[in-house]
Amino acid sequence: MKFDQDKKFTGAQYAKFWLPSLIGVLLFLVPISINGKVTIGLGILADGLQALLADSIPLIVTIILILSVIGSLAVKFTSLSIAEKSPFLDSLFNIPPLWIVLRLIGAVFAVFTFFEIGPEFIWSEFTGAVVFYDLIPVLMVWFFFACLFMPLLLQFGLMDFIGTIVRKIMFPLFRLPGRSSIDALASWMGSGTVGVLLTTQQYESGYYTKREAAVVATNFSIASIAFSLVIARFLSIDHMFVQFYFTVIVAGVVAAIVCPRIPPLSLKKNQYYERAGKQINEEVPEGVSSFKWGVEKAVEKAAQVKSFRGIVKSGVLNVIDIWFALIPLVMALGTLALVIAEMTPIFDYLAYPFIPFLQLLQIPEAQAAAPAMIVGFADMFLPAVIGSGIESELTRFVIGVMSLSQLIYMSEIGILLIKSKIPISFLELFIIFLQRTIVTLPVAALIAHLFFF
Repeated sequence: MKFDQDKKFTGAQYAKFWLPSLIGVLLFLVPISINGKVTIGLGILADGLQALLADSIPLIVTIILILSVIGSLAVKFTSLSIAEKSPFLDSLFNIPPLWIVLRLIGAVFAVFTFFEIGPEFIWSEFTGAVVFYDLIPVLMVWFFFACLFMPLLLQFGLMDFIGTIVRKIMFPLFRLPGRSSIDALASWMGSGTVGVLLTTQQYESGYYTKREAAVVATNFSIASIAFSLVIARFLSIDHMFVQFYFTVIVAGVVAAIVCPRIPPLSLKKNQYYERAGKQINEEVPEGVSSFKWGVEKAVEKAAQVKSFRGIVKSGVLNVIDIWFALIPLVMALGTLALVIAEMTPIFDYLAYPFIPFLQLLQIPEAQAAAPAMIVGFADMFLPAVIGSGIESELTRFVIGVMSLSQLIYMSEIGILLIKSKIPISFLELFIIFLQRTIVTLPVAALIAHLFFF
């Protein structure tokens, strides 16, 4: 690696880096307060579109899920050649039988919920209706804008610039490239799903190894400030929001240091995605400032963009892929997870080992709080539902912190990871969820006891 001191860039080349990157920062990373709610520019666009299409989204979702399974069945069991002529359609519909079954289940659940037919436990207000009316509309509009505008963060040099600047912090502490800090910021200001989407695209483009991608996705896809405030209000601890979110950050940092250093994450290979190969080099030449080298790498990256039309087309295809491939899985697995959580005692049984753990940490109402420690694997909001009826404010505080710092929940993040090319299984996700719970619970309890209660 050599730094060319004589290399000069034109004003237009610099502008091609900083102008799209600045727009990307404003959309994804800058917090904005609207009517007392903290969000980002992308969130404003998403909320606006969701409000505009509020009455139509359930029907649109149902149609998309039905078309998804019809397309998959047609490609799998007929001699249609359309998929063979289009690599995109082939990857979208030519899928393994298990995924076809899950798409079929998702479509059936959507029809049941939309028309309120079939078994009520599928479409009730605590199961299918939560996924269909509350979760999926948010995901659809967020992913729509995220896929369209994410190239502003990825393609015009911002990741290369930031990665070079903060590598000296991220690598020693977390053994990660500096660019992973953008993933964390995108999650923090926007949503965890945006962070995971960013991570998967970076992995598939050759900027993360298998281990790095798995670590970033399971440790840095933190809940947004906006959602954290919703949790705090639901648990009636919003008057302590600063203390609450401070505890979430500390617990999250501790888990991000510990979990990547133990199996299964520590066993992941430092190999790049086979189809992309290694595309990253954040090391700075001797005698050159990190800032200057970062700018050079960023401008070089932006210069590789030859056509804005191609970027827009890629964004649209990503939207279609998310809507037709991911949303059916969210409907199927998210509903099943909530049915198990609401209608069976499975999570209560799994929570028994946490009762003595909570008692050891002197958490009041330990028996009532224990299910909240495990039910978050199904959905991030469920611990708050369980904890809202607990009398002890300290216990509600700890439950809220845990719901945000566990990170892995199958109704959204888990499904996105399983569907992605990142090599991580359902069992590994559950193990990492337990690890994060065991690591962050003492931290949350200690901070609560020592400083706030």
